[in-house]
Amino acid sequence: MSGNTTSATVLGLGAMGSALAGALLGAGRPVTVWNRSADKAKPLVELGAVAAGSAAEAIAANELTIVCLLDDASVREVLETASLAGRTVVNLTNGTPRQARELGEWVAERGGKFLDGGIMAVPPMIGQPGAFVFYSGPKDVFDAHRDAFDTFGGSNYVGEDPGLAALHDLALLSGMYGQFIGILQAYALIRSEGLSAVEFAPLLSGWLTAMGSFAETAAAEIDSGDYTQNVVSNLGMQAAGFENLPLAAADQGVSAELLAPLHQLLLRRAADGHGAENLTSVIELLKN
Repeated sequence: MSGNTTSATVLGLGAMGSALAGALLGAGRPVTVWNRSADKAKPLVELGAVAAGSAAEAIAANELTIVCLLDDASVREVLETASLAGRTVVNLTNGTPRQARELGEWVAERGGKFLDGGIMAVPPMIGQPGAFVFYSGPKDVFDAHRDAFDTFGGSNYVGEDPGLAALHDLALLSGMYGQFIGILQAYALIRSEGLSAVEFAPLLSGWLTAMGSFAETAAAEIDSGDYTQNVVSNLGMQAAGFENLPLAAADQGVSAELLAPLHQLLLRRAADGHGAENLTSVIELLKN
C-alpha cells in the first residue's frame, strides 16, 4: 500500500498511544494495535483498528510500527518478543539521547530500521494545530513515512543521529520546566499575602511575554561565546539583586528552593571574575 492508505502498527495504548492510533485511523489508514492490557484497545477497535493478540503479531502485521510505551526498558521488553527483520520501528517513547542511540543499534542488529521521536504535545493536541514531533535517524526512512507522521502534527526532522530527537525534546522541556518554576514561585509569593493568583496572572503573563526575546538574544551570545557585548544589566549586578528573592521569600514564609540553583551559579560566576558579563555566561558553569 502507499499514500494515505499505508498501514501501521501502534504498540502502547495509553493516552498518547491511543491519540496516535486515533489520528492514523482518522486519516483513513489501516491500523493494528496492541496493548498489554487488551481492554484499552476496545475504543480503537470500534473506530476500525485491528487488535493483535501479541506485540509480535502486531509488528508482523505491518512494515511500520510506532511504539509509545512507558520507558526505554519497556520498549526493549516488548520489541524483543518479535522479529524486526524488514520492519521500521519508530520509537515515540520519551527517553534520552543515549537510550535512542543504543536502541537504534539494537534494532539494526535485528534487521530493522529505526527512527526516534520526541512528541511536543499532550494527547488532546495530536492531529491539531500546534502539535509537532521531532524525528531523528536515517533520512530515507523518515521520508518514506512522512505522510503517516504528518497525521500527528508538524514533522520536524532534526538529523541522522538517532539521539537528536530526544535531545531537542528534552531541551524544550528544560526550558518549559524552568519557566514553570518561575511561575510557581511568583504565585507562591502572591498567595503568601492572600492575594489572588488569577488577578495577578495577566501581569505575569504580560511580563513573561515581554521577556520572551531573551531566548533569541541569549542564543546568539551562546553560539558566539562572547558574553561581553551589549551588556545592559550585568551578571554581577543581577547576582547582588537576586539576593532579595530568597530574602523576601523567607520573610513571606515561602521556600526559595526552586530559585536556589540559579542563585548559586550567579554567585559563583561573579566570584570567578565574570561580573561584567551578561547573565548568559552562566552557561559556562553548566558545560561540565
